[in-house]
Amino acid sequence: MTEPDTQGPTHFIRNRIRKELEAGQYQQIITRFPPEPNGYLHLGHAKSIALNFSVAEEFGGYTNLRFDDTNPAKEEQRYIDAIKEDVHWLGYAWKHERHASDYFEQLYEWALHLIDHGLAYVDSQDADTIRAQRGTLTEPGEESPFRNRPREESRDLFQRMRAGEFADGAHVLRAKIDMASGNINLRDPVIYRIRHLTHPRTGNQWCIYPSYDYAHGQSDAIEHITHSLCTLEFEDHRPLYDWLLAHLPVPSRPVQIEFSRLNLDYTVLSKRRLTRLVDEGHVSGWDDPRMPTLAGVRRRGFTPEAIRAFCAEIGVTKSDSIIPFGVLENALRNDLNERAPRTMAVLRPLKLVLTNFPEGETEWLEAAVHPQKPDMGTRRIAMSREIFIEADDFMEEAPKKFFRLKPGGEVRLRNAFIIRCDEVIKDADGQVVELRCTLDPDTRSGQPGANRKVKGTIHWVSAVHSVQAEVRLYDRLFQTPDPAGDKAVDFIEHLNPESLVMIPDARLEPETAQARPGESFQFERLGYFAADPDGTPERPVFNRAVTLRDTWAKIESQA
Repeated sequence: MTEPDTQGPTHFIRNRIRKELEAGQYQQIITRFPPEPNGYLHLGHAKSIALNFSVAEEFGGYTNLRFDDTNPAKEEQRYIDAIKEDVHWLGYAWKHERHASDYFEQLYEWALHLIDHGLAYVDSQDADTIRAQRGTLTEPGEESPFRNRPREESRDLFQRMRAGEFADGAHVLRAKIDMASGNINLRDPVIYRIRHLTHPRTGNQWCIYPSYDYAHGQSDAIEHITHSLCTLEFEDHRPLYDWLLAHLPVPSRPVQIEFSRLNLDYTVLSKRRLTRLVDEGHVSGWDDPRMPTLAGVRRRGFTPEAIRAFCAEIGVTKSDSIIPFGVLENALRNDLNERAPRTMAVLRPLKLVLTNFPEGETEWLEAAVHPQKPDMGTRRIAMSREIFIEADDFMEEAPKKFFRLKPGGEVRLRNAFIIRCDEVIKDADGQVVELRCTLDPDTRSGQPGANRKVKGTIHWVSAVHSVQAEVRLYDRLFQTPDPAGDKAVDFIEHLNPESLVMIPDARLEPETAQARPGESFQFERLGYFAADPDGTPERPVFNRAVTLRDTWAKIESQA
């Protein structure tokens, strides 16, 4: 596992923790990452993971991974496994693995404590009625007729709720706070519901489950979390978080600090919307390389180093903003430019015959694995009489500034010779199917004419030695920067029909076909590509992770 950086750019949370440590408020910083195991982690979670783990490590503390498994209706073990894999892949290690369900008994006892102290009551109204009584931002809520239920009666009902005597929805437990509060979260929030469901870890031991708002702060306190770092949507929940800690005999008093969540253009980061994309078959699954899940971007070819660099670049603030997707892609380009070996691949092959190259012979050329990194060594490239070039690199009626191959024109084959196009072969429909060219043997590296200049250089592969491969060209999943912005239009309507283009008969240098899943290369002149798990050495599959340049920036500037 690659070790994460522990020193990142300064921000208001780091500054606050530093001052608190200097003032002696804490002996050790302990944070937690508390995902719900009801889906896969996405790039927004990566920002939270990087923040929680990095600040704790920077100040000599540690981070717990705690699964918020309080809703068995949506939770599955496969999500728990995927979350753990993603956190490890990002390069982080947690001190303790915990689950909110570890604390169900203690949370239940503390709920009885609230009842006994007149701070909670069992409400026997249905959910719609309770919701209607909450009031609005400008009107106070209406007190439940059960609000002043005797404590003994509420305790008895709550114990019977646990024993399974009542159907789902028959009763709830509510904290007794203030129905006139300006903060709706303090208007007697529901803290326990009846749900006769099998829990992934506790089985059928429980049929009442705590709300996230109730379980979160108390779980933090049990684990002696010092700083509960949350995104801004939890800011209005902080008074409830603090109220519960103040009215329960908890062993510690964590503080909640909010920061802005990640918003990326041309994507959605709502787990509800991502689930819909998967369930309705708009993508192939949670790890579809177009998905902003960590499993998806990993399969596409993103590296953990690039994701961490992206999180460091966007920073931690209190202000919501939308980050251009190109910032994420540039982080990957910067990383892969340093590490990815170079190779040649032809995506849309056009046959080219070198008429003055001996039939049946092979000439071996040498090329750098990485032109800026001699220590990465060299690779051997086979030259044969028949080669493939990109169809786009030839134009029969070329404009003046077309510097690739045209009839009578010359180009340099990368790492090889200068060639001249002598003849164009077409099929019965008039389509170009073959080019016949001659090479200049004196222009090979080390030969007298090696320095002869031509304006164009194109890539190629040997027709005999290259391996056929499937290449998947991935692009932004949506056509519009804010697909969920217009509430009158279903975000599905904004899906980009060109987000995946399949190329079944690309050609690769043969060694590339041996790549392990996830291994990245720069296909020269084309972009950065990663081997997909679907591939085999006989039939490799490669995903385009990112183009060499930000082509969308030009499109947006012209919009």
